[in-house]
Amino acid sequence: MRYDQNDRESSNIEDRRGQDGPGGFQFPGGGIQIPIGRGGFSITTLLIIGAVMLFFGINPLDVLLGPNSQIQMPQMPQTERPDRSPSNVPGLPGSGTQTANNGDAEKDFIAKVLADTEDVWTAVFKSFGRTYPDPTLVIYSGATSTRCGVGQTAMGPFYCPLDQKVYIDLAFYDELKRRFNVAGDFAQAYVIAHEVGHHVQNQLGILQKVQQLKERADDEATANQIQVRTELQADCLAGVWANLNDQMKKRLQPGDVEEALNAASQIGDDMIQKRMTGRVVPDAFTHGTAAQRVHWFKAGLNSGRMDACDTFNTDNP
Repeated sequence: MRYDQNDRESSNIEDRRGQDGPGGFQFPGGGIQIPIGRGGFSITTLLIIGAVMLFFGINPLDVLLGPNSQIQMPQMPQTERPDRSPSNVPGLPGSGTQTANNGDAEKDFIAKVLADTEDVWTAVFKSFGRTYPDPTLVIYSGATSTRCGVGQTAMGPFYCPLDQKVYIDLAFYDELKRRFNVAGDFAQAYVIAHEVGHHVQNQLGILQKVQQLKERADDEATANQIQVRTELQADCLAGVWANLNDQMKKRLQPGDVEEALNAASQIGDDMIQKRMTGRVVPDAFTHGTAAQRVHWFKAGLNSGRMDACDTFNTDNP
């Protein structure tokens, strides 16, 4: 990704690293989290615990939408891309120079990515007469309190709609590289953009609607189906952001898109289940297959339009 020293860093970063976090994980309904956790999961969900739970804010707010419960996404305007000279900031992940404090370098990079999400989604919401409230991104280590319960490193990055905050332990990026061969600065940005996608869903009322419908679900398999649709939509919104961000700020470099597609592919439920158990159990899917995740990220990336992200009203997401 292209950044220079003048690029804005978001002020909506809350650094809790080094603070003692609460122990014991419990996550009441309402949080969007990784399917890694302790207690409260069925046998099918346990099949993908472990590595699965290391990944993007999975959404337990999901439920299969009926034909009378369609969610329409606002249309996305196109923007002109200004000229910009490429320049890598020393110390950023993926750059040629590393600073002595890599943790702060990663924080600075994340702050720039979060600032880009703020700029893009503020412009998009303004285009249809809405105000975009910036989410806070919390960096923590080990465990931390949220309004959705106790967040832990093993959960991976997640979004809590009750406090409208994104949570991430930076050690997660090391796990991505070590366990799943996912690396690169744009792959890291994709993680943040996916979680911010849940914040966008929350502002549009989508998470609230699917939570209501989830209460009518007859079984876990049905709830998991909508969970998949919600996560795929967040992938698509991450792609929309990448497209518009590049138009506005010319951020993408050769290889960036491939990094994100590799990340989406490696964390598909089918890939994770094969790696963890040697078999695939579709009823236990919570994020979608590798092919689905790649497809929907590309749908958003290629179109740059939110209305391309309707994962709810399609027979085969």
